[in-house]
Amino acid sequence: MGDFNESVIFDAIRREPDGLSRVELASATKLSAQTVSNICRRLLDRGMIHEAGKKSGQGGKRRTLLQVNPAGGYAIGVHLDPAVITYVMLDLLSNVVHRMRRPTPQAVDQEETLAEMSSAVDTLIERSAVDRGRILGVGIAVPGPVEVGSGSVVEPPLLSGWHRVPLRDYLSEKTRLPVLMDKDVIAAAIAERWAGAAAHSGNFLFFYLGTGSGMGAVVDDVVLRGVSNNAGEVGGLDANCTTQALVNEAIERGVLGPDAAPADPREAERSLQRLVALADEGDETAAEIIDGWARRVAHGVCAAATLLDSELIVFGGPIWPHLSRRFLAVVEPFVAGSPFVEKMHDTAVTSTAIGDDVGAIGAACLVLDQILSAQVKSLLIA
Repeated sequence: MGDFNESVIFDAIRREPDGLSRVELASATKLSAQTVSNICRRLLDRGMIHEAGKKSGQGGKRRTLLQVNPAGGYAIGVHLDPAVITYVMLDLLSNVVHRMRRPTPQAVDQEETLAEMSSAVDTLIERSAVDRGRILGVGIAVPGPVEVGSGSVVEPPLLSGWHRVPLRDYLSEKTRLPVLMDKDVIAAAIAERWAGAAAHSGNFLFFYLGTGSGMGAVVDDVVLRGVSNNAGEVGGLDANCTTQALVNEAIERGVLGPDAAPADPREAERSLQRLVALADEGDETAAEIIDGWARRVAHGVCAAATLLDSELIVFGGPIWPHLSRRFLAVVEPFVAGSPFVEKMHDTAVTSTAIGDDVGAIGAACLVLDQILSAQVKSLLIA
């Protein structure tokens, strides 16, 4: 965006699906009528907003409504998960225009894998029929740890062979597009804030359940990243909250047979689905394993919610659809009755409003958020 005020105006329009008039924008943003008019004209000229009918104002005067033009710009999201790589194209209203999935190579040849990812981005653009000139950039969500400064993936525990892979710069060079990279849990939290269950909350936690697990936190509408941009690791909790760990426990306790031992993350997810199905069919040990997992997670999110004074806890991630019913039955009453959650306000627990592609959609939202949101830090003098 051209300046901070442009971002403020665009964000105000985006948050009102029915549209806002220029008079309403001036009132909502406290900017002068002339400033609002000038900015709206620039946004209209760039095709980022459009006029969408009229409504009656004070004195019966009809005022023109302004809405975001979904086709005014696009962002690509890439989520690198140990099991699958997901690619999405979003418009300015975070609608998914096109999506693709590719299995994550288990024997990593860095050059080959990077070439495949850049080729997949080109295929996504081609299949979505989006004008390349309208693409604002590419966001990449990856398991931690990451080195954001160099745009490198730094040996994620469940991705063998990814030793300081310069993923961001490689994709930027090959796709000829600006590229941002962040941890998957941080990207997912941004997705929920931008267009999901936390769109109207500035203080929430996002608990991510995939091949591994992690937690993203937003406080006073600021995403917490930490000194090395690696906030969100949940330590010992994560070691006991992976699909591999749960499947191993199920095998050790005789719920699943030795044939369920996974050779890779994709097989681990399939074995977890079998475990959930057994629990749903009444297998008490299977239910005990999953409910025990839910209680461990509930303890962790309660502690985090107390520490950060959060009003909302959102759950999501690739395996969340398999677990949501049993997890919510355990976590919701645990949070409601926990002495560790501050009683000055209610703490709601909910599922993602985005779906199991929240990592990829979050990656695209990294681009939308940086370019289109009002970033207070942009006002600071270095």
